[in-house]
Amino acid sequence: MNRIDRLYALVEELRAAGPRGRTAARLAEHFEVSVRTIERDLSALGQAGVPLATKQGRTGGYTLDRSMSLPPLNFTPREAAAIAVALSRNEHVLFTRDARSAMQKIVAAMPERALEEARGAAEKVRLLVQPVPDPDAEIAETIWSAVRDNHVLRVRYVDVGGLETEREIEPQHVVVGPNGSYLTAFCHLRHDDRVFRMDRITEAERTPSPPRPQRVAPETVVDGHETKLPEKSLNFDISSSNSDIGLSRVVETLGATRRLGG
Repeated sequence: MNRIDRLYALVEELRAAGPRGRTAARLAEHFEVSVRTIERDLSALGQAGVPLATKQGRTGGYTLDRSMSLPPLNFTPREAAAIAVALSRNEHVLFTRDARSAMQKIVAAMPERALEEARGAAEKVRLLVQPVPDPDAEIAETIWSAVRDNHVLRVRYVDVGGLETEREIEPQHVVVGPNGSYLTAFCHLRHDDRVFRMDRITEAERTPSPPRPQRVAPETVVDGHETKLPEKSLNFDISSSNSDIGLSRVVETLGATRRLGG
């Protein structure tokens, strides 16, 4: 995690902590950096105008002013349990920390009685675990920033036959599936759309070229599965059917539109 991302994450961590706050030592452990680094980050946030306060004593630490905290969102126990199940279904390396932060905010906003009821409901659920190869965390972050910013990547990729190639690609989507994580991209080497297994990308770096206009890429079936679009859930239309939320209606075969790596 670079410093800018960590500064944003620090604010969110303190927001989730509420009036209890967090000690510098606990924040350092959470972000896997030194206490001195955390103290420098907190000082930078204070100089930037973030309203931080310190609590003295054994339980002291850093807190965020109430003006920067959300009021309780009044999640019902079943809503909280449903969110916990959804977040636990896929602990992808890109979103693990953010999922944990989101759940902390929900827990902090709930009354204790409702929280205990939600925990009781979640205890009755079991999720099947299907081990899948995880991509390297640093490489995954590089890929994600390139997807987000429409930036060209130079990658080293090892295909299913063990052949390693170096190529420039224009990332389109990260695809998170039951059998692993994929990157869809336009490949300059093959002059075509391709699907890359993220755990087979051994190196990834941005090229010096500026970001490119986003190409219109078809939604495809990847690894035999249709894709779902999470952004639809962020543009929820109350009049739409629940069964339609986030489901891509474009059904294509992988072989007809894209090839896996190679």
